[in-house]
Amino acid sequence: MTDRANTPPADLAASLAGDLRALVGQLRRRFREQAILGEFTPSQMAVLLRLEREGPATVSSLARAEGMRPQSMGTLIAPLEAAGHISGAPDPNDGRQTLWSLTHAFREWLKEGRAARQDWLSRRIDTRLSGTEQQQLAAAVELLKRLVAD
Repeated sequence: MTDRANTPPADLAASLAGDLRALVGQLRRRFREQAILGEFTPSQMAVLLRLEREGPATVSSLARAEGMRPQSMGTLIAPLEAAGHISGAPDPNDGRQTLWSLTHAFREWLKEGRAARQDWLSRRIDTRLSGTEQQQLAAAVELLKRLVAD
């Protein structure tokens, strides 16, 4: 026998999914407003974040990971190097190739941008939500973690 009191309406999950998708989009836009992202294309930002996450990589491996031709990746890499965001060093396993990695200055820039977004969100939570609402948000965050867990 089902407990009808705890059974949500049939369309509630779809409605929540739509609301969450829209809300996450708004939150991402607000985060972008708080960060100074510079003049990066989405492809450049994807490569920079991949290098941060996975460490040094060759143009070929970056191209494979991003689903593009090595020639296109080379064109994407050149302005990042010229701007001082990445640097290349000979691949110890194959001296014909270059391993690209983030520069220290760019890593610091990323760190500062994340800190700015964290600070913005923390201040918004503190000033716009009561203590009770903050506890409710904490519970909702735990539920969201369950949604994205494998």
